[in-house]
Amino acid sequence: MGTSEHDIEQRQKRLQALAARGDLAGVREHAAELHPSDLADLVESLDEAQQIELLSALPTELASDTLAEMEEGEERGDLLAALTPEKGAELLHDLPDDDAVDLISELEPDEQSKILAELSVDEAGELKGLLQYDEETAGGLMTTELVELEARLTAGQAIEQVRAQGQEVEDFYTVFVVDADRRLLGTLRLDDLIIAHPEESIEALVEEPVATVMPDVDQEQVGRLIARYNLAAIAVVTEAGELLGRITFDDVIDVIEAEQTEDIFRLAGVTDEDELKHTWTQSVRTRLPWLLLNLLTASLAASVILLFEETIDAVITLVFIAPIIAAMGGSSGTQSLAVTIRRITIQGSGSARGFVAKEILIGLVNGAVLGGGIAAIAFVLDGDPMLGMVVFLAMWGNQVVAGFAGAFIPTTLDRMGVDPSVASSVFVHTLTDLCGFFLLLGLASKLLL
Repeated sequence: MGTSEHDIEQRQKRLQALAARGDLAGVREHAAELHPSDLADLVESLDEAQQIELLSALPTELASDTLAEMEEGEERGDLLAALTPEKGAELLHDLPDDDAVDLISELEPDEQSKILAELSVDEAGELKGLLQYDEETAGGLMTTELVELEARLTAGQAIEQVRAQGQEVEDFYTVFVVDADRRLLGTLRLDDLIIAHPEESIEALVEEPVATVMPDVDQEQVGRLIARYNLAAIAVVTEAGELLGRITFDDVIDVIEAEQTEDIFRLAGVTDEDELKHTWTQSVRTRLPWLLLNLLTASLAASVILLFEETIDAVITLVFIAPIIAAMGGSSGTQSLAVTIRRITIQGSGSARGFVAKEILIGLVNGAVLGGGIAAIAFVLDGDPMLGMVVFLAMWGNQVVAGFAGAFIPTTLDRMGVDPSVASSVFVHTLTDLCGFFLLLGLASKLLL
């Protein structure tokens, strides 16, 4: 039976109390009761002095895992920098190289140098090699720790190699097969290897890789490939096909979560994920520029009303109907926008072809239904069937515009190399408001006056 959330919270509180009293021996004794992820939550709740004391009290391996599980960002980097270079190097030594390089990349160059100087030449060289890659690329995600075999080996020799290399590699799911120049030939299933005759060459057992990536490929593309082909790990190779490292599915899960969180914030007009930890003044500074932009676009849409003052004076019911049509267009546009961005994020921009036509069709059907409903309301309020027709056509037309804009705008921005989650919502809402007001009031001025 698993540990309940209540039990975890009680253990966290007990450790927090022990750390506050300076009882480091007690912390060390009870720390193993918590998973590193839960310990990371505890560490993040403490002030810096307590964080250092707690990490110093933990066994090295547990402290390393806890530090790696903390949220990426300035706080984790500051904590690592606050430790002595010797202690920092000790913690990094116990981590897989991809986690170690994620941590050390959050430090200033001089702080990195101090810690790297405390590591062995080989370890420091590996980390420096990984630091050259952008953190949001395949190279920034990969680990060089993997199990690789040369194709010339027999099955018996290969099993011995897997046993030997597996002692040094954390959680390996895939065995990579290379030639004498370390060019990737493919992968080898462990079950095929185990049942093969000891003298059989493994070259006959090699399966061509379903997908590989080069180190400069964006991390989102890596995530799409692993999800599309249900891979446990994907190889990172050079243009010449030389094996550089691997990326495992657990690393990609973190990437997908981070990217989706970023997209949600941007879609809402919030540019910084750290908004979750901001003070109210920091949140104001983050949100206000987007709200000012929205104020300008909303004013532009509302200015359409000024062009039809006479129409509004003649048919006062339009004042009640206009915001409904605009709001419904905005809601439908947001639905289409969210689905389109999600599709682009998961499957790439190429998957959005034909999506605009689909959203227009959805807008036609939804517009007909919603238009009929609002037309009935208008007829009840005013008693003029022609007003009902105007309202019906305006709602119908604006729903089509919403479906078109919600799919076309993010797709176009993505093809232009602009992140569609940043600016799409402003354009979509402005367009649906403009068209909603213009269709309603323009048709009313032509058909009712």
